[in-house]
Amino acid sequence: MTIDVSRRSLLALGAGLGASAMLGSSAMARAPKLGTQTPYWHRFILGEAEVTVVSDGPLPLGDPSGTFTGVPKEEVKKMLADNFLSPDNVVLEQNSPIVNTGDKLILFDTGMGSSKMFGASTGRQQKSMTEAGIKPDDIDAVVCSHAHIDHIGGIVDEGGKPLFPNAQVYIAQSDFDFWTDEGKLGSAAKDFVVHARKNLLPVRDRIKFFKDGEEFLPGVQAIAAPGHTVGHTIFMVTSAGKSFAFLGDLSHHSVLLLEKPRMEFSYDTDPKQAAESRVKLLTMLAANKIPVMSYHFAWPGYGHVAKAGDGFHYYPQPMQMTL
Repeated sequence: MTIDVSRRSLLALGAGLGASAMLGSSAMARAPKLGTQTPYWHRFILGEAEVTVVSDGPLPLGDPSGTFTGVPKEEVKKMLADNFLSPDNVVLEQNSPIVNTGDKLILFDTGMGSSKMFGASTGRQQKSMTEAGIKPDDIDAVVCSHAHIDHIGGIVDEGGKPLFPNAQVYIAQSDFDFWTDEGKLGSAAKDFVVHARKNLLPVRDRIKFFKDGEEFLPGVQAIAAPGHTVGHTIFMVTSAGKSFAFLGDLSHHSVLLLEKPRMEFSYDTDPKQAAESRVKLLTMLAANKIPVMSYHFAWPGYGHVAKAGDGFHYYPQPMQMTL
């Protein structure tokens, strides 16, 4: 199609642009730049429950080479770049749902706490809770998907004082035993063991162990997903016929470990078993169209997974408003 633009229309357009430029600041409002962000929490309704997602802040892993393995590093970088993500710095989120059932206030995972092992951007869960109007004293249950530092690091403060003084703590016994084992302090897992002991031993008398398949809290069912750690667990959260699955670390990345779910992750205790758990459980969730909440996906980490060839695709859910 040819558009006929006359010299007269171009002159008229130029005159209009010139007039706009001459008006300059007198025609445009000068609002100050605010320099602030929205609070790091999001709230939605699940059946009769209210779910508030709070963030512990971004967790940067840096260059993916050596962390995401089993696929050529050039292919990993291309997968990231093709999805408009930095190929040189993988950044994870830390999304913790707090489920208010009406009878219980249940927090899933607690972030890095005071540790700066992965940088200064972590450790804001308590601040996020304050922004959301939730008091740590009101938490009835802290549910841990596993005992890695970025999931149990905020159970106690720097001095060892429990941050959720009225809460029971729930975790798989196999994970508790593995990561609090004093005999592993001389191993490559030392840093994780130190932090697990720091956070779990002070609340040992409040810890309850769940079993695979058990509904250990009303509307919360444990589903074993071993491999990332020996006792890694995901949870089905249900209220009034509505459900979502909290994935913990079933998949750390919504592109890399979904498009290629058998890719390995260097922080897995048993990478092969982790991949088997990932494929098995994501297949089930996709087939049943069950919404997921992922701890490490882009904020706030809530959406669906669907089969896509030999892997999966993640579809973020549009943010809901509670009012």
